[in-house]
Amino acid sequence: MITIDNTATQVNVTIFGEFTLADFKEFEQVVNHQVRFEGPVNLLFDLRTMMGVTVDTVLEEIRFARSHPHDFARIAIVTDDQWISWSAWLSQAFLDADVAVFRDVDEAQSWLGADAEADAESNTPAE
Repeated sequence: MITIDNTATQVNVTIFGEFTLADFKEFEQVVNHQVRFEGPVNLLFDLRTMMGVTVDTVLEEIRFARSHPHDFARIAIVTDDQWISWSAWLSQAFLDADVAVFRDVDEAQSWLGADAEADAESNTPAE
């Protein structure tokens, strides 16, 4: 099961149980809409309650990442699982985004917020 919450600059995803292709398609739809109308976004994946992922979902994730190399600014992944941490670093090969793994969702949110603050400061006219 998946829950998705989004703002103009960020998509928050939480996975409960098995991450299925139907869940990923729901995520894809939200992100595609967000990117089309708002531009590059930050992603927060909370995978602490994920119990597994289907093979077709992994293949779709690779295809999706390859077709969206410049659509994400930062990707924060919250997990305690070493395998997921390793695969997150591997996904950087397909994406032009900063990817970081966290054990705490608040730390991940702060890291993503720091990116938004930096963008706001760079768009502020100099005095």
